[in-house]
Amino acid sequence: MDRHSRTFFIAPAVILILIFAIFPTFYSIVFALSRVKFTANGLRFRFVWFDNFLAQFSGNEQAHFLGKLSGMSVLGWIFSLAVFGVALWWLFRSWRNGSSWIAMVGRLISAAMFVFVGWLLGATLLSGNPWGTLLTTLFYVMVGCTVQFMIGTGLAILCSQPISGKNFFRVLFFIPLMITPLGVGYAFKMVLDITKGPLQPLWDAIGLRDWAWSTDAWAARWFVILGDSWQWIPFIFIVMLAALENVSRDQVEAAQVDGASSVQIFREITWPQIVPVAVTVILIRMIEAFKIVDLPNIMTSGGPGIATESMTLHSYFLWRANDMGSSAAVAYLLLILTVVVCSSFFNYVVLGQLRKAK
Repeated sequence: MDRHSRTFFIAPAVILILIFAIFPTFYSIVFALSRVKFTANGLRFRFVWFDNFLAQFSGNEQAHFLGKLSGMSVLGWIFSLAVFGVALWWLFRSWRNGSSWIAMVGRLISAAMFVFVGWLLGATLLSGNPWGTLLTTLFYVMVGCTVQFMIGTGLAILCSQPISGKNFFRVLFFIPLMITPLGVGYAFKMVLDITKGPLQPLWDAIGLRDWAWSTDAWAARWFVILGDSWQWIPFIFIVMLAALENVSRDQVEAAQVDGASSVQIFREITWPQIVPVAVTVILIRMIEAFKIVDLPNIMTSGGPGIATESMTLHSYFLWRANDMGSSAAVAYLLLILTVVVCSSFFNYVVLGQLRKAK
């Protein structure tokens, strides 16, 4: 009996994982590989294998997922070739440094994604063509996380200084994180209303009485990032503040006695000690940013057109239209994108910074 006791203790947890995690995962794969129709007797599946995935890269769905790819400009070609050259140089350098074949496979996957995204930018943004939900998602992740990290870290540095009232600001900065994304979306939609919002006098004063940000693609994207940043900066702030307060004060005071400037102290003492926390919090935030759906759905409904539509929102709209197979396919494409980007960031940035810190 004692020999099987561990099995009996762990069995309930394993069963729950199988029911609520593994089974839905496999069932969603069936959806992604099938055409699903609703009938009087339930769902009817017709296996089409990878057609749902291929449809996102060609045909009518291509412009939605990738963007309009016709007519690449000279600038787009130059940029795409430059990205391809950088990727080849990086792979050659890794091979020359004696990377194992497993490491080279990982680098090849990362380089392929890098080249693909570079070509997509060249064919859309740099050629005057609208881009699709893939690049919109990457825009939210790359630009949004960068802005949030810089502001959150800056606020943490300020609140780690010996200033009066800093405990009040710590609580104040943390409040947005406790509000649901639904509430944040509706709040920013109301605040940014040109005609009736609380900032309406400001819009009038700067001559934007007749301007609607929700009809301007770039303005809408930046306002979505603004709302997302307002909610998530407190997360980065509180984590980085904890890291800064654990920095050795003896080393800082010794550097001050030796006449080191604040910039030198931060670069040589503070940053090496907080870099493991910094890169980890960026990684966590990136994973969360890939799933953004609430704010673009509430603030713009993915518009104008599909300018602010993320891949998660794209999958949701397909699901709402009862196209279950395409919805699952977009969700798995998002999973692949998230895994490749975050794995690349962890292997080539996080581990690299940790080696430097040591």
